Amino acid sequence: MNKVFKVLQYILFDIVAAMITWGLFFWFRKNYIESAKFGYIIPVEFQQKFFLSALLYALYWLVLYSLAGHYRRIYRRSRLWELSKTINIVAIGVVVLFFVLLLDDEVNSYRDYYKSLLVLFGLHFSITSLFRFIQTSITKAAILRRDIRFPTLIIGNGNKALSLYHELMTTGKSQGNWVNGYVTANEEAQDMMGAVTKNFGNYQALTQLIAQEKIEDVIIALENQDHDHMDPIFTILENENVKVKITPDMYDIVTGSVKMNNVWGSALIEVNTEIMPEWQRVLKRTIDIAFAALVLIIGLPFFIITAIAVWATSKGPVFYKQERIGLHSKPFFIHKFRTMKVDAETDKPRLSSKEDDRRTRLGIFLRKVRLDELPQFYNVLIGEMSVVGYRPERQYFIDQITQLAPHYKHLYKIKPGITSWGMVKYGYAENVEQMVERLKYDILYIENMSISMDLKIMFYTVLIMIQGRGK
Repeated sequence: MNKVFKVLQYILFDIVAAMITWGLFFWFRKNYIESAKFGYIIPVEFQQKFFLSALLYALYWLVLYSLAGHYRRIYRRSRLWELSKTINIVAIGVVVLFFVLLLDDEVNSYRDYYKSLLVLFGLHFSITSLFRFIQTSITKAAILRRDIRFPTLIIGNGNKALSLYHELMTTGKSQGNWVNGYVTANEEAQDMMGAVTKNFGNYQALTQLIAQEKIEDVIIALENQDHDHMDPIFTILENENVKVKITPDMYDIVTGSVKMNNVWGSALIEVNTEIMPEWQRVLKRTIDIAFAALVLIIGLPFFIITAIAVWATSKGPVFYKQERIGLHSKPFFIHKFRTMKVDAETDKPRLSSKEDDRRTRLGIFLRKVRLDELPQFYNVLIGEMSVVGYRPERQYFIDQITQLAPHYKHLYKIKPGITSWGMVKYGYAENVEQMVERLKYDILYIENMSISMDLKIMFYTVLIMIQGRGK
């Protein structure tokens, strides 16, 4: 089943539900609210203005659902999850609409406001939930029939792994896991899995295997004597965009949050690798989009002035782009105003320093007030970066950093940012050793990540810009 087509189905059903809701609510307002106010029956006429408002109403909900992540992982949610998430987002959305739109209604009594609020909530929630229940039920049925499959890799080659394989592949009702093969943790142990599925070798090749086989789920089923391999396995997996599950007997050796998400299938525990609660993650992305859009719109005059200044004061392009490594080790191009002379790096990558003669005179100023970073709000807008995260580096320097500090890879769990705790506390690094020193602040940020922390970092970044303390 095509995932894009399925997402479009969810979107279409949400549009239809929103328009039906708006039509019924429009009828309710005319017959009960406005008629009670004016003392006679108000005719219900669906004119052009109504259809335009219905379209805007539907678009409003699509934006809200998208920000809340309703169109992500559509194959991975239960009907109960769908119900709870829908009631939360509908409650928030209806309250916003109430204060923005409904408070302007002419009513006979203040009780009519409560009636409007409750009717809009009841209509929108019930119709949307009904359509989503149907969609999710169809999806669940397709998973049970194995029409929808999640490419899965098992870590382990003993009796536990073999038993798990048979349970996943031969049970009457599937959980969606389709085992592509397995990797070993202890190559000296007896191999029980080779006869039933493909051996991909040792777990140390997990990163390449996950990309090569497009793995979505990794299930750890190690024997008791192999549990000492758990730490290095989790170190690898925490940077990969996969669901990690373990067999129940390993629960006591796993640190962090775990959750059960299946009642009838195999008894597996899913390891929750999310750093922030879902609502904070959604809010963080919402702040990113709003702040980036605001900066790009309001800051347009500064963009034009800066671009003209760069063009007029030194030869070469106005903008500069460079490949950096971001979320889940994926490369992307970062955008900046050019602050160095053309061909500043002719032999190998170099870091800038206080006495760097490659910088232009304007470039020195732009770096001090951090204006060279403004184009990166485009990266934020398209989702490659966040306003607050860690400063992304080039692969050339990452290779050197990880030799001194292997825990640098922990940063890949989040999006890189325009600013960071490390940039506020330390600033730009002039060599690899300073990069490692700055790294401790970025690790601390991940361990204490929250919306309030982001706001503090944003405040101090603005303060640094005003004071011109950048390097």
